[in-house]
Amino acid sequence: MHPVVQLLPLFIAWSLALLIPGPDFLVTVRYATSRSRRDGALVGLGVTSAMAVWTSTSMFGLVALLSRVSWLYDFVRLAGALYLAYLGVQSLLSSRRAAPTDSAEPREVIAAGPAWRVWRVGFLTNIGNPKAAAFFGSLFSALLPAHPAVWMQGTAVAVMLAMAACWFTVVVVLFSLPAVTRVYRRAKRVVDAVTGCVFVALAGRLATE
Repeated sequence: MHPVVQLLPLFIAWSLALLIPGPDFLVTVRYATSRSRRDGALVGLGVTSAMAVWTSTSMFGLVALLSRVSWLYDFVRLAGALYLAYLGVQSLLSSRRAAPTDSAEPREVIAAGPAWRVWRVGFLTNIGNPKAAAFFGSLFSALLPAHPAVWMQGTAVAVMLAMAACWFTVVVVLFSLPAVTRVYRRAKRVVDAVTGCVFVALAGRLATE
């Protein structure tokens, strides 16, 4: 069987996993709708950068390390939970502010900060979830051929990261459209409140698992 064909099940499973909404999706959407397409793209890039860390290290046995060093797993897990809770509280506080009028700009009036700070939001959202290491480890062990060549491992990681970058690009473009931001502006309080509650709930789940 051709090596590329052998990787197809992995890519199909990964594409389905990307479609499932989670913290990465929510934080990207929030920045794309409430701030700008630039900020949404930077958050998506941060998420993809963290995925690069998890996929690459999973190839070299990080899952085994985390399973043996329980305090390291707990540290990453609790740090990630705290950061999700922080994002949730930010969103809840934003929901208490009055929504802009129809004549106002469709975005929140927020000064554009350094790109690295916006990128960091996406990176920390993903890197703070050690379950990602277990997910990628199980995905590779189940769908990669036994004892794959180094070039095949590199190809798998590169294609998966490219797929993630393309997906978040599509999300950012769609959710930063003027029509979508107008809807967000009208329902800002409700959307931010729901988003904040979801982040806090996810933080609590991550902290107690």
